[in-house]
Amino acid sequence: MCILPLAGHWGWSPILNVDAPIGERLAAPTNYFNYFTEIEERFQQRRGAILLLSTLDWALIETWRDAGIPLDAVLRGIDAAFDKYEARQKKGRMRKVNGLAWCAQAVMEAAEELREAAAGTATSSAAEPRESGFEHDRVAAHLDAAAAALETATVAAEACVATSIRLRALAAAVRGDPGASDADAAAARNLEALERTLTVIEERLFAALTAAAPEDLLTSLKEHAAHELAPYRSRMGVVQLRQVEQQFERKQLLVHYNLPRLSLFYMSQQ
Repeated sequence: MCILPLAGHWGWSPILNVDAPIGERLAAPTNYFNYFTEIEERFQQRRGAILLLSTLDWALIETWRDAGIPLDAVLRGIDAAFDKYEARQKKGRMRKVNGLAWCAQAVMEAAEELREAAAGTATSSAAEPRESGFEHDRVAAHLDAAAAALETATVAAEACVATSIRLRALAAAVRGDPGASDADAAAARNLEALERTLTVIEERLFAALTAAAPEDLLTSLKEHAAHELAPYRSRMGVVQLRQVEQQFERKQLLVHYNLPRLSLFYMSQQ
């Protein structure tokens, strides 16, 4: 078992078991696909006005997801941050909260509280059977859709086409089509293995896109990330800050070229 501490200047050290099955490590009490939408809805509810989450906010949510922060911890942290904000607002006028990063420290504290509360507690009750959200048809459809989008790419064409062909092969293996390689068939039977494969493919794709992108575009993305993160640097540790910057830059690069994310966590809920 591999246990990784996620260090930073948060005043806590959440523990992530990276060898746990993907369904145990990353699933929340509700369907995992609700992770992003539940957070968005709670933030909007507590803020008291509809505010679409920014690219920076989504990048922050991804770092929480990647760190295995439970949905319940994020929601508790958002509530705690706004409770404190509202208490201070009664004593004097305060600026409106305009970003999810304002809640970052409270989310980390809530995650640590949950971890401490769960320490030494064994789970004895079996969960009722339910859809995992990772049914074969949905996984295959997600891979095929990503492949189709990459086939129309106007940048790093060779890498995008190669990635598309690879995704089509994985989709076929997931569906159980004949002719799949042993490696693809094995990955199709194991979601954790499939996610690892997609991570490797996506890393290679990002490397090709970065190499093909103009220097001024990459510089602009980094400057944009630095500008967006500036108001929240005091609330984030060095490690978390770098993770959010990287996610932000990658998201913006894909948006610029209208390309998809490959991870299973970006599957459509439809």
